[in-house]
Amino acid sequence: MNSAAVVIYSGGMDSYTVLHRAIREGYRVHALSFDYGQRHAKELEIAAEVCRTQGIPHRVVDIRAIHQLIDNSALTDPDREIPVGEYDGDNLADTVVPNRNMILLSLAIGYAVNIDAPICFYGAHGGDHILYPDCRPEFVERMNDVSAIANFEPVEIRAPYLERTKAEILKDGLDMRLDYAKTWTCYLGQARACGECGSCRERLAAFAHWGETDPLPYA
Repeated sequence: MNSAAVVIYSGGMDSYTVLHRAIREGYRVHALSFDYGQRHAKELEIAAEVCRTQGIPHRVVDIRAIHQLIDNSALTDPDREIPVGEYDGDNLADTVVPNRNMILLSLAIGYAVNIDAPICFYGAHGGDHILYPDCRPEFVERMNDVSAIANFEPVEIRAPYLERTKAEILKDGLDMRLDYAKTWTCYLGQARACGECGSCRERLAAFAHWGETDPLPYA
């Protein structure tokens, strides 16, 4: 195929799988990460290391100037406690970052146009639908409509796991023999994953679903 593609790559489990799926599909991947003032940079550090060791072109874009506009979230305000427990619309509503994916996709589409890449990948999945509006199928559909007319060169937004569960994403990655020790999912940036936040719980449940052991160390 040898066509260029931009992959929004956070360093987390989902985007790590999307990144390698795009590579397996034959795309010349350009990984794009964003520092928007999230409460820790551990995912970004892991993303940079993965790309460095695998020779993947990678940019980390500093957009911390917008932090004051999107700080009404436990993921961007270090003074707020990270909620624990399973994903649902009540106890994890504090982890919604206002308009995050629209902002990141807009920048990624601009980058894709700049490097003549017709595809932009991101890691929305079915488990996010209950909590994150910008991970739902209708959002991807409407963003694709806008992306098709926003530039003279249309860019397709592709979310390959949009209707898949975290466990199904993991299965795809395990089939590709991916090393998930090279990812970070926990909402906290400590030496070990907490195991208690919704993100950790969802990840651990995915590994348990397939009878696998998560290679990350947990507190």
